[in-house]
Amino acid sequence: MQLVVARIGRAHGIKGEVTVEVRTDEPELRLGPGAVLATEPAAAGPLTVAAGRVHSGRLLLRFEGVRDRTAAEALRNTLLVAEVDPDETPEDPEEFYDHQLADLEVVTVDGTVVGRIESVAHLPAQDLLVVRRADGGEALIPFVAEIVPEIDLAAQRALVDPPPGLLGEEPGDAGPEGEGFVPGEPSGGPATRPAPDTEDPGQGSSR
Repeated sequence: MQLVVARIGRAHGIKGEVTVEVRTDEPELRLGPGAVLATEPAAAGPLTVAAGRVHSGRLLLRFEGVRDRTAAEALRNTLLVAEVDPDETPEDPEEFYDHQLADLEVVTVDGTVVGRIESVAHLPAQDLLVVRRADGGEALIPFVAEIVPEIDLAAQRALVDPPPGLLGEEPGDAGPEGEGFVPGEPSGGPATRPAPDTEDPGQGSSR
């Protein structure tokens, strides 16, 4: 299956490098030299990674055949898409790919069925489970260990222990980013549930 692993940003310098917004916890694997990536839009690719380096905390990539700033700038906002075996699982038991979480039944610790996971929103501060309620509404649940204590893939269930008010808002209320909140796009990286009182791990769905 195909997963978005990065979005190309602005050109960097004059030799064809671009900044990339990484959307995977495995950039060395997905975005390393020699990686061949499909693109959205498809006409921009496929692209083969020629080299990569970190500059001022951001990943820079250079692609084969992209040799100057003009060619690099033409790729701006292109999504990089990797082919991933649907049976592949992350090594860390606390990490999950977005497609593994999709359609899991969400149940509270007291046995109340909330709905099913529709997607994972990847935000700068944390990841959110976008849950379609049984009544057709939507719930946004932070993917952190104290709120989502258990993911049981065998049972196709996510156990949640929501704090007061998290599931009490009316459908359509503003999300955690305020009015007009739009969930992020799928990521190609695994979703990791951070333990309580840990710093944000960066890209990927984090519990």
